[in-house]
Amino acid sequence: MIVLGIESSCDETAVALVDADRRILSNLVLSQTRDHEAFGGVVPEIAARAHLEHLDSLIRRALQDSGVRFASLSGVAATAGPGLIGGLIVGLMAAKAIAAARRLPFVAVNHLEAHLYAALVEDPSLELPVVVLLVSGGHTMLVAMEGHGRYRLLGATLDDAAGEAFDKVAKLLGLAYPGGPEVERRARAG
Repeated sequence: MIVLGIESSCDETAVALVDADRRILSNLVLSQTRDHEAFGGVVPEIAARAHLEHLDSLIRRALQDSGVRFASLSGVAATAGPGLIGGLIVGLMAAKAIAAARRLPFVAVNHLEAHLYAALVEDPSLELPVVVLLVSGGHTMLVAMEGHGRYRLLGATLDDAAGEAFDKVAKLLGLAYPGGPEVERRARAG
């Protein structure tokens, strides 16, 4: 089994190929940081247009780099939300088109659930239950992953996620975007 995965929920376009043994055959990420730098944050319309411009070539490159052909795919998955609607639509429509054209199963993936499962892909020896600290650009939460598809929210931010807070602080201080790496660099220097 080989699954093509597409992620386009925010400002990075990502394509991966994973086999039944959870081996990552290809993992390509195209950053849009420079596209959003002048604005000090992600501009949804710019992000969606960049996904549209680059997704096809990333898919082709992932297949080429891994030596996998469309005919070898067993399924296609794409982020279905939460995220920026324009970017999500680009990734979902590309994934659905490939699945329909190749008569493959399509799986819509919850962005937050994918973050939870990433640890299991990275370390297959992990056994449930586990507690996961999910910190992404738009979400910060502590989740008890009690079983497959069974989660309990232990805590979450009430307003901004950690990534958003770093970007806002950096912008207020006149630091470069994205804020997190720049704030961290400055903090290490005292």
